[in-house]
Amino acid sequence: MRYGSADMSPRRVAFVLASAAVSALLLYFILRDAPLSEVMESLRAADLGLALVSFVMVACGLLVRGIRWSILLGRRIGFAHATHLVNIMFLGNQLPLRLGEVARGVLATRAGVPLATSASSIVAERLIDTLAVVLAIALTVSHLPGIEPAVTSRATLLGLAALVGFVVLLGLARYPGIAHSALDRAVAVIPALRRLPLESILVDLLKGVEPLAEARALAVVGFWTVVSWLFSLVTYYCLHLALDIETAYAISVPLGIALTALAIAVPVSIAGLGAIQGAIALAGQMVGMDLVQAISLGFLFHGVTLLSYALWGTVGLLALGASPVSAFASASESEPEAVNPA
Repeated sequence: MRYGSADMSPRRVAFVLASAAVSALLLYFILRDAPLSEVMESLRAADLGLALVSFVMVACGLLVRGIRWSILLGRRIGFAHATHLVNIMFLGNQLPLRLGEVARGVLATRAGVPLATSASSIVAERLIDTLAVVLAIALTVSHLPGIEPAVTSRATLLGLAALVGFVVLLGLARYPGIAHSALDRAVAVIPALRRLPLESILVDLLKGVEPLAEARALAVVGFWTVVSWLFSLVTYYCLHLALDIETAYAISVPLGIALTALAIAVPVSIAGLGAIQGAIALAGQMVGMDLVQAISLGFLFHGVTLLSYALWGTVGLLALGASPVSAFASASESEPEAVNPA
């Protein structure tokens, strides 16, 4: 079966239709209380210069993610090559079946990187990014205006739990025998767990975290993760200014980026349409932003990032001599064997 061919399986056709329906439904609820004409007027009045700065910041963020992935792969491929593959991944994730992650791994095999190695590195990426998202939400929610002390305490505990969990995971990656022994004891106590592929999941998880078990590697990857987040924050901040939105930027910017990251992790939508706008509208409402401005910000952010992914993903395909059909058809055929961490 070839991706995009006429003989797509019924399951995939149903998934595409469901994604389109979810995007349409989300857009309906988002725009239900905000006049579309006012949203369009707000977008027309946006500062194109600042939007262009945001576009450049997205490109810089993609470059940094490419550098980080090359490091996670042990520099088996160079920074430029890794960046092209990351760009192709983001392009592919805009397609209905979200084949970008798989395409990245499949194309990396052409450079001699085993698919299992790519999958493990992607697991490490997702764990680090998830930790960053949880910490960002915990820190910003605790500083929202009028927030109850109980919510602040829970947000703080959530952040601490995520951090402790990550540290424990790093320890288990360094001493995997402890993790396997704990799993064996759990299965002995609860025999029904044998029905689940827990052993293979544990092996994949520990392999993904293994590159981060060394302090130096963790510091280097952590540095590039912070840099990539800074570019995302600057992107989002500039779009606030482009729409002349005045708000508590120190809360609105990281909260919006974090909620957007959570929204796009849900695969059932078309290129994140509706999910991204909903996440940004929610973040805007939480900081007291006008609904029309928040929705306009969501559409502008989505448009800038989507344009950047399309441009640099296409550049990546051309640079590596891969056609969209070959890249994403191969990914479609390899999908059942691949890890989908997003």
